[in-house]
Amino acid sequence: MSGQAMPPLTAADLGLQTCHVCGLVSRAPPGAHGSLCPRCGAAVHRRKRDSIGRTWALLIAAYILFVPSNLLPVMRTASLTGTQQDTIMSGVVYLWVSGSWPLAALVFFASIVVPLVKLASLTFLLVSVQRDSAWRPLERTKLYRLLEFIGRWSMLDVYVITILSALVQLRSLATISAGPGAIAFGAVVVLTMLASKAFDPRLIWDTQNNDDA
Repeated sequence: MSGQAMPPLTAADLGLQTCHVCGLVSRAPPGAHGSLCPRCGAAVHRRKRDSIGRTWALLIAAYILFVPSNLLPVMRTASLTGTQQDTIMSGVVYLWVSGSWPLAALVFFASIVVPLVKLASLTFLLVSVQRDSAWRPLERTKLYRLLEFIGRWSMLDVYVITILSALVQLRSLATISAGPGAIAFGAVVVLTMLASKAFDPRLIWDTQNNDDA
């Protein structure tokens, strides 16, 4: 006995794989990278194919669109007194100055902080996997689950514009429409959600096992 702890076994080590459609755990054919789920017939892989490359592509596109999403107006308001265009930050400033501090903080957190944190966190997870890092795999897995949970709240600005556009019916007096920044912002949110789906968190534990071996 060497006294060294054996690395934990994974489902891949045991020849098992999970269907991402119905959740069935089945045994993979020997030597095969992927197969069909015996219950629903969906394609099943031990690890998501080209996970790192697809995640990087989606993440870089989200980084690029994040700039115009904050510089271009997300909402245009036309009334008898003139036309006003608001970016995300100008809307936050207006809410803060007008006394709606909780709403301003909520919009700032959901529309600026959350997307930035999600982009930075996904970048960190990708770099750590590519560097075969064995640092705190459980915490990194929890970080990924947290990103999955909070990602949907990044669409707050888009929801606000949609609700305002539906509520304002006096088109002869005022109209509210979405600006090009809203399109870019929505694309950033969708791309980050797709990037988190493309990333395979099981790669975190693969590097842990390789380091312990």
